[in-house]
Amino acid sequence: MKYTSKHIEDAVEAFSMLPSIGKKSALRLVLYLLQQEPEKSDKLSASIKQLHTMVKSCKVCNAYSDHDICMICADQSRNRRQVCVVESIRDMMAIEDTQQYNGTYHVLGGLISPLDGIGPDDIHIDQLLERVKEDSVEEIIMAIPPSIEGETTIFYINKQLKGQSVQISVIARGVSFSGDLEYTDEITLGRSLVSRMPYKGQTMNGE
Repeated sequence: MKYTSKHIEDAVEAFSMLPSIGKKSALRLVLYLLQQEPEKSDKLSASIKQLHTMVKSCKVCNAYSDHDICMICADQSRNRRQVCVVESIRDMMAIEDTQQYNGTYHVLGGLISPLDGIGPDDIHIDQLLERVKEDSVEEIIMAIPPSIEGETTIFYINKQLKGQSVQISVIARGVSFSGDLEYTDEITLGRSLVSRMPYKGQTMNGE
C-alpha cells in the first residue's frame, strides 16, 4: 500500500498493531480521525497514554483498576463469601454483563498448560487459596472455559482445597467445549452460571 504521507503511514502501522485490525481497517480509522476535530485525536491519545500510567491490578482479584482495590471488590453490597474464578478479565466482564452474579471474582491470568510451560506457580492460584482462608469463602464458582487446560486447572484447585469447608461449583455446560466465555451470548452464559453444579473432583478422562 502506497501512502501520500509518512505520518499517515506511521499512524496506520500503529493502529494495525491492534488485534483484528488489518492495514485497510487501520487506514479507515486514520482517515476518519483526520476528518474530525483535533480534540478527538487528542482525547484518544490521552486515554491510551493513561492506560499504562493510571491503570493498575486490583490487589484482591487481579482485575484492572484505577485504585489498589477495584470497584467490585470495594462494593459492600457484593457477596464476599462467593468467588467466581475466571481465566481472564474479559471473561469477568462477560459475566458481569449477564447481571446474574453478585459475588466477587478472582482472575487467574491464565490456565495450567504443561505443554506451554505454564504451571500452577505461573498463575494466581496461591492468591486464591489465601483468599479462601482469609475471607471465609463459602463457594468458589469455576467459570473457566471447558477445555483440557481448563479442566486441569479446576482439578488442581479442587485438590489444593480438599479438606476445607468450601463448595466448588462449575458452570453448566451451556458453554461449548473449548469455547471462550467472552464470545458466549449473555443469555447462555447467564443460564450456565445460574445452573452451576457441584464439581465432582474428576479429570476429563474420569480419573
